[in-house]
Amino acid sequence: MTTGRHLSLRSATFLVIANMVGVGVFTTSGFALQDLGSRWLVMLAWLLGGGLAMCGALSYGALALRFPHSGGEYEFLRRTVHPAAGTAAGLVSMLAGFSAPIAMAAQTIEIYGSRLLGVAPPTMPWAGTGIIVLCALLHGRSTVGGARLQDAIVLIKLALAAVFLICAVRLFGQPATADAPVTATPWRGLAVSMPWIALAYSGWNASTYVAAEVHDPRRSVPRAMLLGTLIVTTLYLLLNAVFLWAVPVAELVGKPEVAAIAAVALLGRSGEMLVTATVVLALLTSITGMTMVGPRVYARMAEDGVLPRAFASIAGEPPRRSIALQVALALVFLWVASLQELMSYIGWTLSLSAAATVFGLMRQRWREGAAAVPCWGWPWVPILFLGVVSWFAIGTVITAPRQAALGCATLLLVTLAVSRWRTPVMPR
Repeated sequence: MTTGRHLSLRSATFLVIANMVGVGVFTTSGFALQDLGSRWLVMLAWLLGGGLAMCGALSYGALALRFPHSGGEYEFLRRTVHPAAGTAAGLVSMLAGFSAPIAMAAQTIEIYGSRLLGVAPPTMPWAGTGIIVLCALLHGRSTVGGARLQDAIVLIKLALAAVFLICAVRLFGQPATADAPVTATPWRGLAVSMPWIALAYSGWNASTYVAAEVHDPRRSVPRAMLLGTLIVTTLYLLLNAVFLWAVPVAELVGKPEVAAIAAVALLGRSGEMLVTATVVLALLTSITGMTMVGPRVYARMAEDGVLPRAFASIAGEPPRRSIALQVALALVFLWVASLQELMSYIGWTLSLSAAATVFGLMRQRWREGAAAVPCWGWPWVPILFLGVVSWFAIGTVITAPRQAALGCATLLLVTLAVSRWRTPVMPR
């Protein structure tokens, strides 16, 4: 891209954390407990999710060393597989990767914000609209200013989470209650639960979308992914230990508000307010992170001629027209669509895009050799990532065929659209 390198390793790492830590960690364990029955199996699932994210970060880090450009999956797939594959990945990211999740986060902020203020949730999403537009204005004004705001909010969010963990230390040592009845075999339970947990870890690749704006991208982008993933994995394990052992299992099974239930049990109304504020900040940083990341992909696509040139960046400035495009798409989702079912298949769709990218890494490595494409843990790290994602995909087809069908329909529509567009020549 033609923009300057304004982002430090710290900002790139905070961007990864902001994109990863959303509402998933505060809502997923109740459903996982219903499928797995055991607290320890749920903790194992969260540990496996962190390991999978680390394998993805190591694989993408190898690609970032070879191609230190903005764009994420779009940039990597167009170079390692085919320009059409990159275009398809960019379009999937535009809809399922950024715009829809931004709208979902804005809707959830309205719900939790109403709870925090003690008022009824709004019937019309005006508050969510204002949040999306405000984040766009902040990031559209200045890359540096937007990054500083992002850093500050992430620090506050992590501080609130730390305060909650410190206040909850006293729960350890309490006798654990019995586990819940198991509703499936452990393997089937993991197959059902892991896609949602993997979705909670999504965002570990955020620094690859803004690589052209990071100081020393070959060094900083891979490190940002690894540091951010390690911090988030540690945070997720600590938080879930608190959630799962704070109250009897029967009060958590199948419940989405596990964080609020644990907070009330441990700290009363003040604890609930603390967790609610943390969730709101987590969602806010998700919106600001995706507002910063997504438009860089569209700008890169515009520079390559895939999207109209008007969406490309101007030297030294944020991609304002691409930001406006994403705001428009997010507002459409916010106002006309219920995103619950959409979010059910987002993780499946995006995991396939990530799997295709890791396959592209393996193809590039075989084509150019180890010296040109070094990868830590080769070949087991990318093979493990592809194997686990394939297991998720098969499990989703078996346990949630409708969501899988919706994901396939999305990919088919994107493929048909790409086939009618002119794609640039494969870069060398």
